[in-house]
Amino acid sequence: MKKNKVKLLIVDDDPKVGWILTEGLEGQYDILLARDGIEGIQVASKENPELILLDIKMPGMDGIEVLRKLKKAEVPSEIIMLSGHGETKYIVESIQLGAAEFINKPFDVKEVEIHLQSVLEKSHLRNKIREYEKELKSRNQYESFIGDSPQMVEVRNIIEQVADSELTVLIRGESGTGKEIVARMLHNLSARSGLSFTKVNCAAIPRELLEAELFGYEKGAFTGAHKTKPGRFEVANKGTIFLDEIGDMHLELQSKLLQVLEQQEFVRVGGIQNIKVDVRIICATNRNLEEAIARQRFRDDLFYRLNEITILLPPLRDRLDDIPLLVDHFLKKYNALYKKEFPIISGETIEKLSRFHWPGNVRQLENVMKQIVVREDEDIAESLLKAGSAMPANTGGLAHSGSGTQQQAVTGNPHPAESETGEKDYSLKKRVSRAIEREEKALIAEVLNKVNWNRRKASEILGVSYRSLLYKIKEYKINEMNS
Repeated sequence: MKKNKVKLLIVDDDPKVGWILTEGLEGQYDILLARDGIEGIQVASKENPELILLDIKMPGMDGIEVLRKLKKAEVPSEIIMLSGHGETKYIVESIQLGAAEFINKPFDVKEVEIHLQSVLEKSHLRNKIREYEKELKSRNQYESFIGDSPQMVEVRNIIEQVADSELTVLIRGESGTGKEIVARMLHNLSARSGLSFTKVNCAAIPRELLEAELFGYEKGAFTGAHKTKPGRFEVANKGTIFLDEIGDMHLELQSKLLQVLEQQEFVRVGGIQNIKVDVRIICATNRNLEEAIARQRFRDDLFYRLNEITILLPPLRDRLDDIPLLVDHFLKKYNALYKKEFPIISGETIEKLSRFHWPGNVRQLENVMKQIVVREDEDIAESLLKAGSAMPANTGGLAHSGSGTQQQAVTGNPHPAESETGEKDYSLKKRVSRAIEREEKALIAEVLNKVNWNRRKASEILGVSYRSLLYKIKEYKINEMNS
């Protein structure tokens, strides 16, 4: 396959310069010519050349002004300045404005060729570094996205499919399920990742102040408005705005939000001028918006506009298989944060955590793990779960599929070896639990040996997730030597 030549735009009012460079470089570059600054800007904007040779001294618009306008227009070209004067002020100003290099006239074509190759190599290297950083950043996004249950795999797939689009996303789920984590992943995996991510909690800001917070206000718009203040939408321009708890926004303000979605413009409080913005909007709610529409508390046209893509986060009680992974994640997180060395959580405690109904979802589990690590005592889990079982399930009116059952935490003596009298514990429940652990460890070791320690294959045979299997191997201290 023939490789396309690199486009090179030469902007110089001297026809001899264009002719000399064309003759000397034509076999290596696809050369474009412009005789003045205005034509140079037009050709650069249309053709997007990789390289531009730009003369400083030209009639009308000089090279410095052309450079300034090209950079403002974000033309992705590497620009090398040409000058027959070589004055220091031109060199300094050009570099400050973003020129890649500076060549003095008269020049040798071979010298120009060396400069062009050097600039190209540096540009390609920077692009590779940016791609690597983006890939690394993309991987890091999943550190907080824990779970390989079918529901969470589906959520992750949707995030990857829509992150780099401009579609409005509505994230739905109970409080504590991780809606903000998903919103940040959508932003960080998008082309806007290098720009601002602005969060606004619509339920936390008083109704009468929310409009001014979102859209800003003009000086004198109301008592206390001593100066003009831009709103969150202006701050988020070119980036992403995350409107959390969108279901709590009052009706009057919903119509203004609809205008922003449809026209990408709004008017500040007390203002008359339309302000244009380029913002990607992500919303989240724990409310049943369909019910709110039926009660005329939420606009149906806004709902359909927000609902271009919906991501439904399952409650923790519907993905209990993810608890070992979440426990391991929070254990590492808070061990590192509080400089602790708390060991692995026992299978018995994991079982208790997996039987709980988690009305506060992942946030509640994180709080339990934080206390266990800080106090260095996993036996407190039982009392924490008893206290947590009194909490009402925070469904927010959302309908959920899956088990949805609310099971109480396991109770009983936290010390399995002996009873309070010091005698041997004959608890049937604990005896059964220990027997199950022994059988589970033996079965895992047997399957691992049969498949030559191919963990992926073993997880399929055992019918558990790969990460859950890794957790069990670590918990039971199974290795190839002792299995």
